Amino acid sequence: MRKLVSVFLSIIVGMMVAHAQNLKFNDNGTFKIVQFTDVHFIADDPRSDAALQVIDEVIDAEHPDFVILTGDVIYGKPAEKSMRTVLDQVSKHNVPFAVTFGNHDDEQGLTRSQLYDIIKTYPADLTGTVEGLSGVTNFVLPVRSSDGTHDARIIYVLDSHSYSGIKGIGGYDYIKFDQIQWYRQLSRQFTDSNDGKPIPSIAFFHIALPEYHQAVESESAPMFGIRKERACSPNLNSGLFASMKEMGDVQGIFVGHDHDNDYSVMWQDVLLAYGRYTGGNTVYNNLPNGARVIEFTEGEDGFRTWIRTKGGHTEQNVKFPESYLRPRK
Repeated sequence: MRKLVSVFLSIIVGMMVAHAQNLKFNDNGTFKIVQFTDVHFIADDPRSDAALQVIDEVIDAEHPDFVILTGDVIYGKPAEKSMRTVLDQVSKHNVPFAVTFGNHDDEQGLTRSQLYDIIKTYPADLTGTVEGLSGVTNFVLPVRSSDGTHDARIIYVLDSHSYSGIKGIGGYDYIKFDQIQWYRQLSRQFTDSNDGKPIPSIAFFHIALPEYHQAVESESAPMFGIRKERACSPNLNSGLFASMKEMGDVQGIFVGHDHDNDYSVMWQDVLLAYGRYTGGNTVYNNLPNGARVIEFTEGEDGFRTWIRTKGGHTEQNVKFPESYLRPRK
């Protein structure tokens, strides 16, 4: 029965994901992700050079197995030149990468679909889409075990859209109900293929969930890192976090969007984390630019994560969940 479920799942996931089979744990039993966020790149603008420099520095220092850019990659026209300059910088390192969009990417003269077509011209790209689903950059990337026999981790990527389209509701948009249902269906299928046990997973998108602000308001939520602004989350909560708790697989959520935040906070046993702002001085930022790093160790629960900034500095090196568990009195 398990074999039949696995075959069915591989067919379903295969229709949604391109090249996902390229991701697997190393022979040394680790899998490392670098998250760049809010590159805010403007072609031919020298203020953007710092972003390209830090991309090189971080990848050269960390040697990741996978790179993800979590939105607002570009911030000026021409859109194609801006996007290709950033992706050229990443792809020259010959590391698999993927992109999910932010609220500014499609404000530079090209639609999300047109930008997606540009991204897909890169051989190392793993960005996917699901036809008929709200948004463009919705996809799932299984990470196989080092021996290639099973899915050891799952990476969900969702398009968090841009601005609210509901009359009378301002601010940012929310992840839609069909996207949540898509996640739930996949999560259930992965769990069924694993003898009913949820596969440890993480999720990436651009705009923080309302739970980010709820968590930092709680005196009981352990937090590491820098918080210099309120979480700019949607004014409406569509229930993604609740679904992830129900499914029991997602251990960490990683976003961008808020340039002066890089904190991680454990809320209801899930890590809610920001990446570090990656861009140059093309938009507001009060933190040295850099990236977040996430590393799994095969056979161990949870993960390690830290921030790497320009110049080789690392900080906030923590392990989830251990670093966030307060000793009992």
